[in-house]
Amino acid sequence: MPPSLLDTFRVLASFDPPRVSLRGAPWEAYVDWAISQGLAPLAAYNLQYRLGGAAVPEWVRDRLLAIYQGSANDNVMKLVNFKQMVDDLQGRKLVLFGGAAFADSLYPHVAFRPVTELQLLMRRLDVDGFAGFLSNHEFKPEDAAGSGATKVVSDGRTLILLYSDILGSQRKEQAAGILERAKPMKMYGPSVFRADLEDALLLAVLEQARQGYEVPWLSFLDVRELITGAKAMGGPYSRPVDVPALLARAAEWRLERALYTSLALVARLFPEAAADATAAFPPLRRATRELLDRTVVGPVSTPGRATALKGLERVRRLLTGQ
Repeated sequence: MPPSLLDTFRVLASFDPPRVSLRGAPWEAYVDWAISQGLAPLAAYNLQYRLGGAAVPEWVRDRLLAIYQGSANDNVMKLVNFKQMVDDLQGRKLVLFGGAAFADSLYPHVAFRPVTELQLLMRRLDVDGFAGFLSNHEFKPEDAAGSGATKVVSDGRTLILLYSDILGSQRKEQAAGILERAKPMKMYGPSVFRADLEDALLLAVLEQARQGYEVPWLSFLDVRELITGAKAMGGPYSRPVDVPALLARAAEWRLERALYTSLALVARLFPEAAADATAAFPPLRRATRELLDRTVVGPVSTPGRATALKGLERVRRLLTGQ
């Protein structure tokens, strides 16, 4: 029996893919979908270097490899330029999170994790000053509506989102805790830090929830690697998650329903990560879990889905405690 779209996704989204034949996989559906979901670079590497082609049509490998090379070049350009800008910056505390913080800490190769934007958390008093600093490097203001960021700037190539009260005006103390727990990212100089593991996981969950889970599937790989302790790496996120701390912060941030949803999705999409994901489920009522499974987890975990979730705004409010 030929592999399904879900089977193909699981094999090609693995850092240690099983040696299987993908002959007869639904390539016409998979390739365009994988590119749109940010999955193409890792898939290209696995097909070319880990699976020896896996009986895949040549056009599939060629198209995915082109995306792989483009992702590598784009990531290096963005991250090297950012380093050059901030390397000598003194006296700030800027917490890098999201894709730019994950590319080198969760993924065995920086090309595997396309970086579409840079996300930085800082004190509100530092937002205007840092935006002004970036303006000296040709970054200009962009519309921040719908992003959740305090300010958004771009130089036409790289989008940088600057956050302050990322958890909302009622949870400033909790947001300050993210800054306090952040660890130095020495590769970017003395002013750039990386969110702590549990905070990084909850920030990824928060972004998924705020988007009503209409996010690229690459985001689910991020959560998979965070909840399993980045076993393929030996870096800052390569440790077991402190589950009691994670659950306590999820409750403080009012993200328990969102955390359950994100972990349930990971458990469903990646059987090898299910034990770690389910061990960190927050203590929700059974009726709440069943509602989330039916309205979000089930529909979102269908690869290639073309229709949006019903009641998307209601889903956002439900999951972010608004």
